Amino acid sequence: MTDFVIIMVMVISSVTLDFVQEHRAGKAAESLRRSISVRAIVMRDNKTLEVPLVNVVPGDIVLLSAGDIVPADGFVLEANDFFVKQALLTGESYPIEKRPGPLASDSTDLQSATHAVFMGTFVVSGSAKILAVKTGASTEIGAIAHSITRHLPATSFEISAHRFGLLILRLTILLVLFVLLVNALMHKPLLESFLFAVALAVGLTPELLPMVVSVTLARGAVSMARKQVIVKRLASIQNLGSMDTLCTDKTGTLTEARIVLQQHVDPQGNSSERVLELAYLNSFFETGLKSPLDEAILDHKNIDVDVWKKIDEIPFDFERRRVSVLVDNGESRLLVVKGAPEEIMGLCTCYETQGNKTQTPLDQPSREQIHGKLASFEKEGFRVLGIAWREVPLNHPHAVLSDETGLVFAGFACFLDPPKASASVALSALQKSEVTVKIVTGDSELVTQHICTQLNIPITGILTGREIAQMDDSVLRVKVESTNLFCRVNPSQKERVILALKARGHVVGYLGDGINDAPPLHSADVGLSVDSAVDVAKEAADMILLNHDLNVIHAGVLEGRRTFGNIMKYIMMGTSSNFGNMFSMAGAALFLPFLPMLPTQILLNNILYDLSEVPIPLDKVDAEELQKPRELDINFIRNYMLVIGPISSVFDFLTFYIMLTLLEADEALFQTGWFIESLCTQVLVIFIIRTRGNPLKSRAHPILVATSLTVVVLAVTIPFTPVGTYFGFVPPPARFYFILAVMVITYLIVVEVAKRSFYRRYHSFARSNKYPFLNQN
Repeated sequence: MTDFVIIMVMVISSVTLDFVQEHRAGKAAESLRRSISVRAIVMRDNKTLEVPLVNVVPGDIVLLSAGDIVPADGFVLEANDFFVKQALLTGESYPIEKRPGPLASDSTDLQSATHAVFMGTFVVSGSAKILAVKTGASTEIGAIAHSITRHLPATSFEISAHRFGLLILRLTILLVLFVLLVNALMHKPLLESFLFAVALAVGLTPELLPMVVSVTLARGAVSMARKQVIVKRLASIQNLGSMDTLCTDKTGTLTEARIVLQQHVDPQGNSSERVLELAYLNSFFETGLKSPLDEAILDHKNIDVDVWKKIDEIPFDFERRRVSVLVDNGESRLLVVKGAPEEIMGLCTCYETQGNKTQTPLDQPSREQIHGKLASFEKEGFRVLGIAWREVPLNHPHAVLSDETGLVFAGFACFLDPPKASASVALSALQKSEVTVKIVTGDSELVTQHICTQLNIPITGILTGREIAQMDDSVLRVKVESTNLFCRVNPSQKERVILALKARGHVVGYLGDGINDAPPLHSADVGLSVDSAVDVAKEAADMILLNHDLNVIHAGVLEGRRTFGNIMKYIMMGTSSNFGNMFSMAGAALFLPFLPMLPTQILLNNILYDLSEVPIPLDKVDAEELQKPRELDINFIRNYMLVIGPISSVFDFLTFYIMLTLLEADEALFQTGWFIESLCTQVLVIFIIRTRGNPLKSRAHPILVATSLTVVVLAVTIPFTPVGTYFGFVPPPARFYFILAVMVITYLIVVEVAKRSFYRRYHSFARSNKYPFLNQN
């Protein structure tokens, strides 16, 4: 009964400690996630409210605009050039226009349901007011959730942690079966042997690992929040620390994102108010998500558009790379088109000449001349839009794709976005941390090269979207390794670049904030977005940056590596000294006529050891541990265990010899002496294992020092207390403590020598690429 009470108290204490720590960590992480949750604008009781997406209920009137995620299945009440992408449900990549009207009761085809919207799809352009009818599991996406729910792929850390668990499981099963077999052959009491084997299994199990991981990740998330990074998915912190390649757009990251319209010129390069007027009309009446270029046009000069009325719109998409609006002033009806200059010029048959609206045929020499003018602007760092128009009949009712032909090229709108002063410093810091930055942008290669020159970014290779389109995946995998500029790319090409880098073994981060960034954000190991991003980008991202700055990402990388370092400390402890002690315990069963330690003593040893390790998430990490991306590698851990673990076992067997020969110990004294020795060595070795360098120079966190020393004092004094008698302890003689002190100091010195030798050998192997299991990329 005494043993039963002791075992239950220790088990409940251990579980409670684990639960409380993980619960606190979970609450901290959930609080951070709520701070950047995606929200919807609803009308309730004639009041406009902003609520979390999950709080939308049937009957709500929801206001949607470009970039929003549709929060429920519902009917369209009002719409203004409202286009929705519902590839999630239908597989159709092109946006579908939605209009008000009742949904036909016999319609089961989602593609033909033009009067309804569905949860999980997102708005590409326009705006609408919808009536929410179904939410949650009753929606179309809820009905097929089992087949389309996006299961997030396991991170490299999660996969390695699973393999680590299997390694420990195999070792535990082998040792437990070995102990049971030996005790059975030696005719020891079966019940005691069974309890001993179970206690041995508990001692081998790193049961604090889930708590250490959760608490360490939660502390990392809180620390990153102070550095302007909100973590949505805790496991992504590990990937951020392991990241060796960051793909990013240049706008707002390498540049200030303060885009200014500098020039509006005709095809000959002369200033043209006509180009400004057409660009203004297009940006003013466009109902899609307005880009910084649109805002720059509207801020440049206020133009009176009262005489114009919008008739229709063909929204922007990333395949066409343009947007068209159909406008009417009562005398004429114009289709005004704005977009990528190459795309626009390809649709034009004429161009306007200087000083008037005379239209001249756009022949090959003219095209080459205009292309030369475009190239000169881009070489100077201008971002350029092409502006074109076409007059249509006054009764032309709608704008359709076939209208975007036979256009008249009006000229260029040229924008400047100055380089960000902090970008160069951040890029240098990332490079020193061995993170390669690759620029993936829809902009021209000439503009991107100009920015790189200003920021002293060496260009190792350039690929355009057109070149990528002509490559298969195997060729792209080769090219991405040496290329750091990917220009004029569309969303699917961005995703292909990410997947190609991952296929090469890189841990890839992607920074994006637009509708077109959702696919690569999903595919990257770490999806990064900003708080001003559209809903669909924020939903796809693993982390949200409150400050659009590479310095923030660098700080996050270091925090990720710091988090990884502390988790590794616990794993290295559990697979070295802890494993050695348990191995010694199993080996002792071969020659001892009694159990080397009682089951209750093993459990007490285990819980005291766990208490000493609880502050590990608070510990500092050496600077050299933050210099390179690292991954959890089972081969490395196994080799470390095979070097350090046997040292612990050797000193345990030395303890057995001393107890049996010098001290002539009986069963109780033997168990007491080994309990003290195993706990002291097991706890104090953390100060050796926690650093790859000199333990006297790398200072542990004060709380870790306090808990470790407290546990050692408890181990030494508990045999002299009334509590010790319940565990079967007896006071050892004074000379035992003298021998213990010598053994512990010798043990720590030997482990330190072995540790340095281990790291020296394996660093040498890693540098020669002969043994990749340090996996530091």
